[in-house]
Amino acid sequence: MSLFYTFHFYLFGVIAIACAVLFVTRKSPVAAALWLVNTMFCLAALYVMMDAQFIGAIQVLVYAGAIMVVFLFVVMLLNLGHASEVTDIVSRKTRLAAALVGLILLAEVVVLWKGDVKPPPAATHQLEPGVINQVAAPLFREYLLAFEITSVLLLAAIVGAVVLARRRTA
Repeated sequence: MSLFYTFHFYLFGVIAIACAVLFVTRKSPVAAALWLVNTMFCLAALYVMMDAQFIGAIQVLVYAGAIMVVFLFVVMLLNLGHASEVTDIVSRKTRLAAALVGLILLAEVVVLWKGDVKPPPAATHQLEPGVINQVAAPLFREYLLAFEITSVLLLAAIVGAVVLARRRTA
């Protein structure tokens, strides 16, 4: 395993964790959505480094693309008011909590590094034709119910956001 691979694996992992912490600590939903997109791009890079190029592409197309567009559409439907009212300022308590979580994660990385734990090596075999079939077949056979329930939940969330955003006229 090369030093280049190891360095970038941990680099994308640390960036993903930092962006996830920033996503959770933002008060502005738009700023939070942008940090979540950043996290998803880092996860896609990790998938590509583990020779899962199809999953990495799906991560970018579906999650960082389509789901974030829907999320931002719903946020805009909620009509959060003037831009001056939507701030991204974090309180002192939240900053201390984020710093504590960051130190804990840094300690975990140091323990893993000193414990000589390595990430899984990249696959050495060539992928067979029809890899998409190997991913899609279980999704639409064994997990079809979960897939459909997820789509209905997303639809219900969008309808709920539209109902909440609708202006009440008396």
